[in-house]
Order: sequence, then structure tokens, then C-alpha cells
Amino acid sequence: MPELRPAAGFLEAAHAILRRERDRLQGLLAQPHELLLVGGSSVPGALTKGDVDLHLRVAASDFAPVVATLRTVYEVVHPEIWQATLATIEAEAPLPTGVAVTPAGSEHDVRFTRTWERLAADSELVRDYNDIKLRHRDDPEEYERRKSAFFDSLQ
Repeated sequence: MPELRPAAGFLEAAHAILRRERDRLQGLLAQPHELLLVGGSSVPGALTKGDVDLHLRVAASDFAPVVATLRTVYEVVHPEIWQATLATIEAEAPLPTGVAVTPAGSEHDVRFTRTWERLAADSELVRDYNDIKLRHRDDPEEYERRKSAFFDSLQ
């Protein structure tokens, strides 16, 4: 895992990327949608490797056509984790930027929105999250397993 740094140092750049991608999607998608900043870079007290995570929420009926449109202009990433309610793409930006696309109200949507809202509101949870990153940064598989269990506990 790359060096971990405080997210506060990335917030301005992350918000600039969020604004730029919102503008881009406004011109690209006819369907109603909401783009949120999530991930470690969205929480000032969190540690981050300097990437930006965005969450695109769309109506369930719009999920497939939106994903089809996005595939024409964004790079598909992690296709092995795609599911009926989750697609992942990458945006070209000054910082590595991933976008998770979910139907609003789906399991994945709730996981992204609720867990990051809870983290942003609770400094103790942020400390727990940072501890997982620090303890397991040299073992990516264990880190992903622990992070997933941590996020499961927040739902």
C-alpha cells in the first residue's frame, strides 16, 4: 500500500474532482443521478493513499443504461467485483479517481452512503478505520478482509 497521509490534505483537490465529474456527467447522462464524494479522502481525519472515491447513485431502472453509457467514456475497473447493483469505473483526474455506480436504495448504495456518513460523524470510527489501514497496509488481502468486516459492522 502506498504511503498513508491525512485526508485533509486532499479535500480541496477531491472536491475539485467531484465538481468536474458532476459537470461531465450532467452533459453525458440524461437520467437523474447524484454524485457523492466518499472514501478516505472525504473524511478529514481519515488516512488515505491519496486517491479519490466517488459514488454515483441512479434509479434502479436507469442502472443498466447508465452503466452502458459510462462504459463508452470511462475505463472499466475491477470487473471481477461487478454485480447486479454495482459497477466500477475510473475517471481521468489529477489524482487516481474511482467511481462506484449503484442503484439508489440497493445494498451497495446503502453501504456506500450510510457507512461514509457514519464515519464522517464519528471520530472514534475514523480512528478504528485508520487503525485497520495502518495495521494491515503491508498485506492487501488482509486489509481488504478487515475493511470489509469493519464496513459490514457499520450497517
